Amino acid sequence: MGVVVVVVASLAGTASAQQTPPTPEQVRAGRIWTMEGILERAVSFGAESVLRQVANVIADRPSLSGYPEVRGFPLVGHGMFFYVQVPGLQLPVMWSMRHLLQGPDNRELMLTVEQLSRRLARLGGPEGDDLRTLVRQLQAQMAQPQPAPGAGRGISAASLVGGAAPRPAVDPDVVQNPHAVYTREVKDALIQAMLEQGPTLALGPDEWLTVAARDDEPRDPLRPGDAVDLSTWMIRVKGSDLAAIRSNTLSVEDARKRVEVSEN
Repeated sequence: MGVVVVVVASLAGTASAQQTPPTPEQVRAGRIWTMEGILERAVSFGAESVLRQVANVIADRPSLSGYPEVRGFPLVGHGMFFYVQVPGLQLPVMWSMRHLLQGPDNRELMLTVEQLSRRLARLGGPEGDDLRTLVRQLQAQMAQPQPAPGAGRGISAASLVGGAAPRPAVDPDVVQNPHAVYTREVKDALIQAMLEQGPTLALGPDEWLTVAARDDEPRDPLRPGDAVDLSTWMIRVKGSDLAAIRSNTLSVEDARKRVEVSEN
């Protein structure tokens, strides 16, 4: 009987230990970990919009140089700080040549490509194989029907897939400068995530939620002399504004006007 009492007492002690509430440090660490995941998904969400639109302009889908990475930690007397590594946008090689394919008549270009193809036939080795692959891609693009005059900028979806149903419209800014649009979309997605999820961090009214996002733009492979364009954005929102969002006394739209954004 005594043994039974000891076992019951032991189980009761274990259950009591399991019900011990988490410490403030554990709660804070859990909130930081959750926010890290939210910011990573925000970067991916902003990037996907640009990737999809670029793919609607040219057949080859662009890619990112890696995955978004986020690290967060508390700053005494300041609030919460998150560092976001934003992967670079890598455009297809054919993107830099797309303007050659936009004219209504590309016969001269086709003749030039055919001459290049004949010369490459005499070039062996891996380098020759790579160049021949690129020429075949260019020939395939030119073989597709060209968009009618006034159909808009860029190559139409139908011209790329041989008469398939039109794809959604592409923002003209994406055609002109996809890297700038990529930066804009990712930045907007981060701000939205900060305003929607930042209130869960329970910051003090005089504390700040700060996100430093580093954007690494890769070199253009067709322009070897280009330098890599690196920029860092600092995005801040005050704890009192986050608290007002949580209490429904400030809308997310109005809070967005109070977000501080700087770039260097």
